Amino acid sequence: MSKTILLFPGQGAQYVGMGQTLASTFEPAKKLMQQADEILGFSLSKLMAEGPEDVLKSTDNTQPALFTVSAMVMELLKSEGFAFDYVAGHSLGEYSAIYAAGGFSFEEGLRLVRTRGELMASAGSKNPGAMAAIMGQDEAKILELCEAVKDVGTVVPANINCPGQIVVSGAVAGVNKLVENCGAAGIKAIPLAVSGAFHSPLMQFAQAGLAEAIAKTKFNDVEKPVIANVIAEPVTKGAELAELLVKQLVSPVRWNDCMNKAMSLGVTQGVEVGSGKVLMGLMRKISRDVKVTPVETIEAFQALKG
Repeated sequence: MSKTILLFPGQGAQYVGMGQTLASTFEPAKKLMQQADEILGFSLSKLMAEGPEDVLKSTDNTQPALFTVSAMVMELLKSEGFAFDYVAGHSLGEYSAIYAAGGFSFEEGLRLVRTRGELMASAGSKNPGAMAAIMGQDEAKILELCEAVKDVGTVVPANINCPGQIVVSGAVAGVNKLVENCGAAGIKAIPLAVSGAFHSPLMQFAQAGLAEAIAKTKFNDVEKPVIANVIAEPVTKGAELAELLVKQLVSPVRWNDCMNKAMSLGVTQGVEVGSGKVLMGLMRKISRDVKVTPVETIEAFQALKG
């Protein structure tokens, strides 16, 4: 039997104006956006609507903004009883996925991702890092490239996104040297504009604080399995999800493995819930057997339903 998975985007999917169309046409989404402002104590909605872009893309703002838009779209899906079997989210998106599956409340999830963003921003300031996308290489080759620069600075695979696209993360000098080595070897490497070395040991500064915040959050066992970033396996126990989120901060996002696991479980259809369509693009590179439809507006949802 064909299964459906809901996919939730991570950082990089944000843009000024995100969520505005849905908020202006679907009252429950508007109310959720207003609730986010009240919970956070500042106007996240204004920042999402008007920017400035450099403030919105600061990780402490990006994370609650993306979480809120995904939650707004979930209100739309829930309003018409849209059925799904699994959820998964890319990095920050994993929090949105857990919320969608009933793992915690909107308020608790929003507070948690705001704290995560603040801690990651602080870790990036204390221990500056960099990231780069390496194209056309498998994980074994990426590990070889990282090993070759270890005396310059720690670099590790951070996002194993799809065949031929792996993001590395680590010390600025190490990442720069790895990119330089790639250039010399004819390997395409693209430095990313990020404020820290996400999913690397450099984020350990933030891990204790995140663990503390997660320990204060009430996690429920989820109604639909979450295919977890760290282990690429379906998880339903709230306590296990909480533990994995702490590990996720300094571990690779195994997105390619997560999507392959979903397919092995019978998934043939996906919905990208929230801002942008990055995950649709990744799925096209992983398998054309799964059709992913991005939904950010009522119109997109109506088109999905046919």
